[in-house]
Amino acid sequence: MPEVEIKKGESVDRALKRLKNKLEAEGIMDEMRRLRAFETPIQRYRRKQRTAAKKTRMRFRTNLQVFRRDNSKKSANLESKAESAGEAPSVAPEENTAE
Repeated sequence: MPEVEIKKGESVDRALKRLKNKLEAEGIMDEMRRLRAFETPIQRYRRKQRTAAKKTRMRFRTNLQVFRRDNSKKSANLESKAESAGEAPSVAPEENTAE
């Protein structure tokens, strides 16, 4: 069970707010709400599906961020190697359309 110590000069309202935040972070408030009333099997199924979808989205986001970071490092390395070798970055030549 999370504990909150009231600091000198701190209001009780602020300490209650910190306690509420800790309870919410640990999932205790969600558990209390869930156990307050009977949950039908379809409600349980839907809740589990929602949590699974949320976890999948979070995993996808973290993997996407890692992928973006890796690719940006690779492109930066390629550009720095081209500049150090004295080569101009490869750019498609423009066609001369004037006759």
